Amino acid sequence: MKIPFKYTLRNFKARKLTAIITVTGITLVVFVFTATLMMAFGVEKTLVATGSKDNLMILRKSSQGEITSIIDGDSQNIISALPHIAKDENGKPMISTEPVVIINLEIRSGGLSNITVRGVTQMVYKLRPQVKLIAGRYFNPDLKELIVGKSIHKKFKGTEIGDKIRFAGDIWTIVGIFEAENSGFESEIWGDSKQLLSSFNRGSSVSTMTLKLDDMNNLESFKRYFETEKRLLPYEAKIEQQFFAEQSEMLAGFIRILGTFITVIFSFGAMIGAMITMYTSVANRTVEIGTLRALGFRRKNILIAFLLESLTISILGGLIGIFLASFLQFFSLSTLNWNSFAELEFSFSLSGSIIISSMLFAFIMGIVGGFLPSVRAARLNIVNALRAG
Repeated sequence: MKIPFKYTLRNFKARKLTAIITVTGITLVVFVFTATLMMAFGVEKTLVATGSKDNLMILRKSSQGEITSIIDGDSQNIISALPHIAKDENGKPMISTEPVVIINLEIRSGGLSNITVRGVTQMVYKLRPQVKLIAGRYFNPDLKELIVGKSIHKKFKGTEIGDKIRFAGDIWTIVGIFEAENSGFESEIWGDSKQLLSSFNRGSSVSTMTLKLDDMNNLESFKRYFETEKRLLPYEAKIEQQFFAEQSEMLAGFIRILGTFITVIFSFGAMIGAMITMYTSVANRTVEIGTLRALGFRRKNILIAFLLESLTISILGGLIGIFLASFLQFFSLSTLNWNSFAELEFSFSLSGSIIISSMLFAFIMGIVGGFLPSVRAARLNIVNALRAG
């Protein structure tokens, strides 16, 4: 005979206080676990959104990020002459040569942090149409002017329209604020490529080149031309989205490992709590268990009933933990991107795989916490259990 599920629910309700305490412990552990995964996924999502699957990035091989990549002027000219590069309505190649540097700015709440300053050409607005002005105007390429991402504007001092920033021996004026669909570009400052090269005395050498092909079906053909050109052997071409996805791997991986390690430690406390709750339940229901056995219920039925009770507690805690963690999507965090060594703002992000992983984690806690008490209940001797009353 099978013990009906309502028996489990009745016992769950009969011991509300201990059950609530155990559910709360599991809820907190699942909340931390889910928040960690959401944080790592948020970093990935932000950086992947930074790149476009329709753009190519050219950079030096083995460079860890844009700031460690250098493309000299002669190589830029060779790349610009390769076939399959798209042209705009005026016949100009759709290429943006981009020097990338790091400066320090003061945080509104105090302290300093690194900021990415990206030099771009006017072609960049066609290559990255997701970049939209929300205040002010675009910079004049003939002047020392800048536009700032909305994340930078929100967090750092001196980033209002009309404010001036001093770096590389020059004074730069902020003339606009832009957004870029919550991508990493919103954590950058943009200015004219040539003006930036002049200020930093870098000649014509840029960090990367971003370009668009006339047809992405010609990607393999373009790469063949690129790879067979001996003067371009120090460089590689990557889809822009792929490059920024790779940039997220180290930071997101570290967040996952650290968060999982902390969560596992917390989970021992939650599992011990579940185990104590279930042992108490077994001790208080010894006669009841003996009666069930005398009525013909088998040991495995007793084991499954108590294990089901433990799982009910853990699954409920898991659902509440995920529900509470889902509200983190309304919050943003800033951290240092280890590849660019610059500020990166991102939002917590929830996905179906995170929900499944969190529920699986709660399920495992329920199994581990309830297994030994369930075995104890199943192994009780019928006569001794009835005598206990």
